[in-house]
Amino acid sequence: MLPDAEIIRITCEIFESLGWQGRYTIKINHRKILDGIFSVCGVPQDKLRTISSAVDKLDKSPWTDVRKEMTEEKGLDPEVADRIGEYVTKKGGRELLEVLTKDEKLSTNESAKAGLADMDLLFTYLSSFDVLDRVSFDMSLARGLDYYTGVIYEVITEGSAPQTATDSQSKPKKESKKPVAAAAANGEEDDRSNDPSVGVGSVAAGGRYDNLVSMFSGKQQIPCVGISFGVDRIFSITKQRLASSPAASAAIRTNEVDVYIMAFGGKGFDGLLPQRMALAKRLWDAGIKAEFSWKVKPKLPQQFKAAEANGVPFAVILGEDELKAGKCKVKEMGLPEGHAEKEGVMVELENLEQEVRTRIEKANARAGDALAGGMAGL
Repeated sequence: MLPDAEIIRITCEIFESLGWQGRYTIKINHRKILDGIFSVCGVPQDKLRTISSAVDKLDKSPWTDVRKEMTEEKGLDPEVADRIGEYVTKKGGRELLEVLTKDEKLSTNESAKAGLADMDLLFTYLSSFDVLDRVSFDMSLARGLDYYTGVIYEVITEGSAPQTATDSQSKPKKESKKPVAAAAANGEEDDRSNDPSVGVGSVAAGGRYDNLVSMFSGKQQIPCVGISFGVDRIFSITKQRLASSPAASAAIRTNEVDVYIMAFGGKGFDGLLPQRMALAKRLWDAGIKAEFSWKVKPKLPQQFKAAEANGVPFAVILGEDELKAGKCKVKEMGLPEGHAEKEGVMVELENLEQEVRTRIEKANARAGDALAGGMAGL
């Protein structure tokens, strides 16, 4: 179960780095537990997968609708459906695992016992990784694909499910500026990322599939775990949240360059290109991403424009007089008017690497706090 736990830990890392702190849940279940539940409830063998697919709809439909599908459309005995409902409507954490472990019916089923033992070990590992609070043990999670053999999981967030009929009636639906038919005719997708009536489903999903590779290779069993991410869905939700949060939007950058090295001078100014190149080399060697204009004598406004266009957070500015004094100016871009360091700070050239690194770390910390605060306020 360690690889399964590692997948979930990495998934948490990804969504935390996107600024989704506290705004996503990883639903987990186990196919062996589900198979055991269906068995003890009396589901015929030939209906296992069709009933499983019906259970998987519980995230979008109430139990009454799912039960109706089981009994009226798929021919399941109503008493069997009711017994299934006693299990698949439950969700929780370790407390639910303990309840299921003590269940007399499940304790007689080998598949359910194996699945519950796996989940107990998984919960222990997730606790060690400090991500157990992001997880919900959800008995309705079934995952429609037959090749899953063990733990299964889906990541959901506020935008993962459409509104209920009541919600839809109470809030007017935002109309697209472009007719859907016209957009389709032009081969374009209607951007509805701001439409609260549109659900996007899970934003990531996966599980364990120990038999899949051998089905194609013909070789011995090769255990596998994996997860896939819905990039379009994640982008749609993140876009909507960032659009509502100016602080978060300001944190977006178009590249990873931390420092733009500039130069200026008066009459007879030669551009200081060799000096800019040497300074860039020093910063690169220190692990700091830096950039400079390739023009021999670039104008200062053009250098600032290039830095601002690419969202570079810092500028190192060289001047002839400053160089003679062994100094240069470090300027944090985008500071408000009246800020004490709006025009930059003079630093010793010999200490430049440490000065820049310290300022980058402080700026990154502020940006992280602003992003988290902006997201939390939505």
